[in-house]
Amino acid sequence: MKKILIALAFVVFGLFQLQGGNFDFLPGAPEQSSEPGLSAQEQELYNTLERIRQNGPYPYTRDGITFENRERLLPSKPKGYYREYTVDTPGLSHRGPRRVVTGGNPPEVFYYTEDHYGTFTRIQGHRDE
Repeated sequence: MKKILIALAFVVFGLFQLQGGNFDFLPGAPEQSSEPGLSAQEQELYNTLERIRQNGPYPYTRDGITFENRERLLPSKPKGYYREYTVDTPGLSHRGPRRVVTGGNPPEVFYYTEDHYGTFTRIQGHRDE
């Protein structure tokens, strides 16, 4: 499953560029649109990243709250540096375990967890210098 998530991150982040902490999606890729070739889980990750780029609206009241890094699996940063956002899981009627955690304001680093903070995968984008 870990290999699938890493591939997922590359597929999703291959669709846009990270520039100055903001995401610039390909033209014509509105939120909640169906992107060809993405699985349902990949589409939900894509939708969450698009909502983060647009600064909302978010479907859950807890989206955007401070992630406190109690597990100490992410680099140590001052309180308030990390924020968490829900990635819906197809078939569940609740928030589920999947999240994107961002660091910085505006976000400069992105992590994905599918197991409610048990493990994290850094999402790498293309940065134009």
